[in-house]
Amino acid sequence: MSLDQDLLSIQEMRSALKRAHDAQKIYETFSQKEVDRIVKHVADAAFQASERLAKMAVEETRMGVALHKKIKNEVSSRDVYQSIKDEKTIGVVHRNHVSKVTDIAYPFGVVAAIIPTTNPTSTAIYKTLIALKSGNGIVVSPHPRATNCTIEALKVCNQAAMEAGAPEGLIGWISNPTLEATTQLMKHKLTNVILATGGVGLVRAAYSSGKPAYGVGPGNVPVYLEQTANVAKAVKNIVDSKTFDNGTICATEQAIVVDEQIKDITIRELKKNKVYFVEGEEKKKMEQLISPTIGQLNPDIVGRSAVDIARMAGIHVPADTRVIIAEEDRLEKSAPFSIEKLSPILALYTAWNKEKAKEICIELLNLGGRGHTMSIHTNDQQIAEEFASLMPVSRILVNTLSSIGAVGATTGLIPSFTLGCGSYGGNITGDNISARHLINVKRLAFVTKEVPIPQEELKSLNSVHIDDEKIHEVVSRVLEKVPFDQKNMNKKELMFLVQKIASEIHS
Repeated sequence: MSLDQDLLSIQEMRSALKRAHDAQKIYETFSQKEVDRIVKHVADAAFQASERLAKMAVEETRMGVALHKKIKNEVSSRDVYQSIKDEKTIGVVHRNHVSKVTDIAYPFGVVAAIIPTTNPTSTAIYKTLIALKSGNGIVVSPHPRATNCTIEALKVCNQAAMEAGAPEGLIGWISNPTLEATTQLMKHKLTNVILATGGVGLVRAAYSSGKPAYGVGPGNVPVYLEQTANVAKAVKNIVDSKTFDNGTICATEQAIVVDEQIKDITIRELKKNKVYFVEGEEKKKMEQLISPTIGQLNPDIVGRSAVDIARMAGIHVPADTRVIIAEEDRLEKSAPFSIEKLSPILALYTAWNKEKAKEICIELLNLGGRGHTMSIHTNDQQIAEEFASLMPVSRILVNTLSSIGAVGATTGLIPSFTLGCGSYGGNITGDNISARHLINVKRLAFVTKEVPIPQEELKSLNSVHIDDEKIHEVVSRVLEKVPFDQKNMNKKELMFLVQKIASEIHS
């Protein structure tokens, strides 16, 4: 990227921020009803454009499956809207008549949103909706390899917002994004909060920007097939999940951990579902393709189909192959099958009991997925809860597709395309990020009880019970002991003298 391109990008970013800042000052005066009307109009428009935007994303990024990206766009528009439409985010949002505390919401201001290349249109739609719902403006930095489709999604949202009465400039973007412009966007004085979805370096930059930030860590999701699971259904779910948009969702399964008792039937079911096993030389070729540099994923395989990946590795596989898999026993970054692969590639680990399964799952998470997600297939609720308590993750999916279950498509989790990893992953929250995370709350508190405040100087005197006659005696003796040349003695000295004499008389 040339210096001139950087300067143009930075100039565009600053202009977009200024417009969003000015527009947001107007927008924050809107009522809840006005905001909700705008959000609904944007969600409807984005939903209608889901298929067109999905095709654009695949054409531009060469990642994923258009039909699946259409589903993601629908989740990010319709499902996200349904989850936030009834929330109060403007003005008074709650009154507690018992405690006499009233919660009053106010927006952050301008949201800086960083969009990944793996989910470029769905993430843009989702972040725009939750920003608008919470009374904020938004400025987006697209991924350089997904700029056109991301901006088209934003244009759809912007046009709909303005048609519904939003001020011009409330939704902004950088049309020629550079790393320097994105970095300055996160640090700029007009940026009030950051929504960062992307690589580890980007998220760290967001957290070190000096601004409030919601970032997410990587996912290296283990899926445990416990011996009571319905194996045929579980395997189908895993393969469907792993091939959903060619594995680009960070909550997608990366490694199967199977109980030894059901390993043979699991392998048979995997083969029935068009999974191709590599071993020997073929496994070595795949390892070299997955991670040419130890611990680092080859970006060229991200979001590509299993057949394309096999061709890239120089391996011949059937034309209907859906997933490539290898048995593995190593748990280290130098074992490419054990890291996050963001493509239809799986590792298969064998556990001889549930305790060993726990060890393997934790080690996989420690390789780069701490705080994110784990999946389990079981018919034993106690085991599911046991794993949930132990695993260092923020969400545990049971008997479903991990990829879309984590984002709320098949579960009751909040629909979201930014999945917090909590303290396990160095994030401020483990929640699925939504509109409620983009508001602040001030509290109006009325008196509910009186608290007597003791006066320290009078404490000793108040503890001495004397009648009127003794009071006169105290006063007389105090006056006798205070010479005329010390009439200006301070209050503390005088009170000490009064207390001393009163105690002497009382005793």
